[in-house]
Amino acid sequence: MTLCTPDRTTTRPRVQRPHSPPERPRRFRVAGADLSASVAVFLIALPLSLGIALATGAPLQSGLVAAAVGGLVAGRFGGSPLQVSGPAAGLTVVTAELIHLYGWRTTCAITVLAGLAQLGLSALRVARSALAVSPAIVHGMLAGIGVTIALAQLHIVLGSTPQSSAVDNVLGLPSQLADIHPAALAISALTVAVLLCWPKLPGRAGQLVRKVPAALVAVAGATAVAAFAGLAVPRVDLPSWSSHALPGLPEGPVLGIAAGVLTITLVTSVQSLLSAVAVDKLVANRPDGGHGVPRSVLDRELAGQGAANVVSGALGGLPVAGVAVRSVANVSAGAVSRASTMLHGLWIVLAALLLVPVLDLIPLPALAALVMVVGIQMVSITHIRTVTRHREVVVYAVTVTGVVLVGILEGVALGIAVAIAVALHRLTRTRITREERDGRQLLHVRGQLTFLAVPRLSRALHQLPHGSDVVVELDGSFMDHAAYEALSDWTAGHLAHGGTVETTGPSGARIAEPQPTTASACAAHTCCRPWTPWHNHQCGEQPAVDGTGGPEETAAPVEPRRTTGLHLASGIGKFQRNTAPLVRDELARLAREGQTPSQLFLTCADSRLVTSMITSSGPGDLFTVRNVGNLVPLPGEESGDDSVAAAIEYAVEVLRVESITVCGHSGCGAMQALLNGGPDDPPTPLRRWLRHGGPSLERMASRRHAWARISGRLPADAVEQLCLTNVVQQLDHLRAYEPVARRLAEGTLTLHGMYFHVGEAQAYLLSGTDEVHSYDDVFTQVMPTGPRETARAS
Repeated sequence: MTLCTPDRTTTRPRVQRPHSPPERPRRFRVAGADLSASVAVFLIALPLSLGIALATGAPLQSGLVAAAVGGLVAGRFGGSPLQVSGPAAGLTVVTAELIHLYGWRTTCAITVLAGLAQLGLSALRVARSALAVSPAIVHGMLAGIGVTIALAQLHIVLGSTPQSSAVDNVLGLPSQLADIHPAALAISALTVAVLLCWPKLPGRAGQLVRKVPAALVAVAGATAVAAFAGLAVPRVDLPSWSSHALPGLPEGPVLGIAAGVLTITLVTSVQSLLSAVAVDKLVANRPDGGHGVPRSVLDRELAGQGAANVVSGALGGLPVAGVAVRSVANVSAGAVSRASTMLHGLWIVLAALLLVPVLDLIPLPALAALVMVVGIQMVSITHIRTVTRHREVVVYAVTVTGVVLVGILEGVALGIAVAIAVALHRLTRTRITREERDGRQLLHVRGQLTFLAVPRLSRALHQLPHGSDVVVELDGSFMDHAAYEALSDWTAGHLAHGGTVETTGPSGARIAEPQPTTASACAAHTCCRPWTPWHNHQCGEQPAVDGTGGPEETAAPVEPRRTTGLHLASGIGKFQRNTAPLVRDELARLAREGQTPSQLFLTCADSRLVTSMITSSGPGDLFTVRNVGNLVPLPGEESGDDSVAAAIEYAVEVLRVESITVCGHSGCGAMQALLNGGPDDPPTPLRRWLRHGGPSLERMASRRHAWARISGRLPADAVEQLCLTNVVQQLDHLRAYEPVARRLAEGTLTLHGMYFHVGEAQAYLLSGTDEVHSYDDVFTQVMPTGPRETARAS
């Protein structure tokens, strides 16, 4: 009986399962962490929303509308569960300019159109492309907006009104400083002092009170001082909701309105997507590793932001975007689901309806001081250090200057142009130096090798003496086709004249020399690629053909010869020539120190399972046991073959591995044979071995066990179901071994189940908890960035 990929025409016994009970409707439940986090975010969002509305010149209620819609709509439909959306400081300058040019009702209509544009972009799935913008441009845009905000709010802090542009605000500062309003300045100074000092309160008491947001304390303190001291300062004046302004039909030049829609779409989309990526990093850095919190789906997040902008604009609110400050507070407060974001929006709604008399007591200079500090903080020293380290200061500075002096779209366009110019300059700047060291010619190439550098590279190469020993050191990350061919052709000529050529990287590590790339060479299989099919393939060798080699003979197909021994010898020769020099030092260390693998990997003997490839492991990493069907016989049932039990004992007791992984795979011939077997089959060695898989077959047919699932779906057929069930059953067999049970009880060993789908080249991990020794029988897909949460049907 052969073990091969199962034939679809083979009859299989049907395994019947009872119908699952109807799923009960889930009740809306809120975790305690989400409730406390929503309150913390609400306390930060309330004063900030009013302050941003004040800074834009919009009705103050519009900030509350945007905060509520951002929490409820974007929080419900967005793709980043823990990101908090609302009126953003980064949109202040854009919104203020639109209100100044077209009025508030038209600005609301522009917000609706921008939301529809975001929905369209989401449908086109272009969210990832927004991340292609250089971080230096994004940070420069935010810094320029922050400078513009700070300059405008400084006039309100001093007791006056801001001008229409940053330049006018700077020119108007001298006259404003000559006419300061002491009451407004005192309230603003108090607000700034509390904002800066509150997070630095020392001691245990300071640690306790710091849980109250600094923005809330600053605004509340300034409000209390202004009320008790009777200071004559302008205060918040929330009009009745019955007179709240709603959007109207856009009025103004079409190009101007289109530019406004484009600006809001660009700024809100880029800011929200970058903030979502940052939130994912914050969640992953939490002590629990973000367990249970799915990663952001950027296209869905863009759609959620678009829906929020449509609703916010339709209800007379400010544009909505993902906000970093509130999102950080949400993650830091321990939020675990989108319920925290939605509840924060609910609290905003209740405050806007029930706390209007309290909000009317807030001094406007306090809100202006709060927004001014936020604007200053947008010029991040950390971002400046980052762009300096990556040599992008010019891009950052040009973007900041353009945003402050001209506008956001123009500043971003200037930044993109400068970033492209800098990239082209780096791409064309290649330094080639030559020196002689220890009788060898050293040619050092620093920078990227493109066609523009080929003339200088060829000149330097042909100046090297014929027959000399040459080392070409490539200190760059890119080589285009023209440079590759120039280096390849020169290498072939230099070798033909009796010289030697060694090509190394920046660290001196040897890399493969360029090979000829002609059609004939490729036809002779000299252009091998990683994981080239080994079957009937000789890399670098021309199969022998009987006859004279004339056109008639070479045109006919030739049956490849079965030269398995030659294949093996050729492979060993390639290992000795190419791989052995790279791994010799590591293997010598392992020979001296002995093996210390981290895990026992038990998998099938199937030739398609390359354990080192699918686990990205190297020598000394895995203690591997392979057998037909990745079976673990129960203790005492080996029938004279104790090899698996011996390997388990040696790995657990002697090598002290930290984990054991049982890996099954799709199309397993052993599972197919197990399904097709019967009681009358002759007792061949294969049949005697496969009887250890009987418990897996019984588990699949049992009503007491749920069917294993793969990435939220049922298996494709009975063979795949048995392959999955077999992994779970063999984990149970492992626990029956005394050394394994003891190490599990000590908490020094973990068990893992794995399933590899050969046709899809996709790995799946078994979800469950080793502490209670139980599994959900659900295999979840392993993505490039880690296991992704998948929906589990009952």
